[in-house]
Formats: sequence, C-alpha cells, structure tokens
Amino acid sequence: MLKYLTDYKSEVVKIKTEERRNKLLQRLKNAKQAVIGSQLAEEFDVSRQVIVQDIALLRARGEGIVATSQGYFYEDNLGIPTVKASIACRHGDNDELRDELLTVVNYGGRIIDVKVEHPIYGELSGNLMISSIDDVNIFIDNYQQNEASLLSELTDGVHLHTIEAVNEQVIEKIKAELREKGYLLEE
Repeated sequence: MLKYLTDYKSEVVKIKTEERRNKLLQRLKNAKQAVIGSQLAEEFDVSRQVIVQDIALLRARGEGIVATSQGYFYEDNLGIPTVKASIACRHGDNDELRDELLTVVNYGGRIIDVKVEHPIYGELSGNLMISSIDDVNIFIDNYQQNEASLLSELTDGVHLHTIEAVNEQVIEKIKAELREKGYLLEE
C-alpha cells in the first residue's frame, strides 16, 4: 500500500511539473518582451532555480527560448522579418563598449549576441538581445554591479556580434558608423 501511495504521489508531482512547464512555455510565447526569472518564479510559486531548470529542459526539447541578461523570451515573438549580419569589432574601455552598443541600437539595430574565439574552448558566445538604450544601460549596469568580465577581455577586445535590422540599408549604416568610430574590424 505504501509503495502504491508513493508511486501515486510521484505521478501527481510529474503531472504538476509538466503542467507548470507547459504554462511557462505559453507565458513566454505570449510575452511581448523578455520576462525575468524571478518574476516567473513568483508567478508560478516556485524558486528561481526551478524556473532555470524548467527553461533548460524546455530548451533541450527544442523550444526556442532565449535567455538574455534582460530575461527570457520566445524567439518567434520577434515577429518582424529582419536581416542579420555578423560583424567583427574591437573596443577598449567601458565608454567605448557603451558607445559601440548605442551606435547599433540608435540606428534601429539589435545586438543578438557576442562571440569570441578562445584558443582552448573554440567559439564562446553569450546571448545579448540588446535593442534599446534601456537594454544597453541594463547590460552595462549588470556588468559593472556584478564586477563581471566581458568575453572580449579574453581576446584583447576583439569580438563578433550578430546584429539584425529591418533591412540591409540599416545594417550598412550601422557598419559605416562603427567603421568611422574605429570599432569595426575589416580585412
């Protein structure tokens, strides 16, 4: 009898867990902007770590959930057709970091990620999803408050960004401005 109750309780927990994950996925699919983990934890009455685990398992199933410093979002929610480009950049200090990011968003671009080539690990990347001045400020504040290191510090400031914009003309304007400021690396 005890084994039956234990098995039953285990099955109920599995069902509730799966229900939560399905509702979490729907929440992200319906969100118009990134949602932070602590907010999701509060909504679902679980710890933030449970949300992190749920997100990891949903992503492992192939769900298009993107984790950024601004929170989680479902990648199909971007909703508008865009053009993407990979650009190589180099900047020095924090003022140049801010200026580089602001240059992209001020022209209407979005910085999808940052990548560096590490001699041991190969390509290392981080999701950024920065598309506004507020996003830039949040990223810089998080970086400074956490006393974190930038990936580009591993490569003497050299890094790649995937950027996107509504058309190729915007991409070219962004590149021209980055070139003029000395941030764009080209052959």
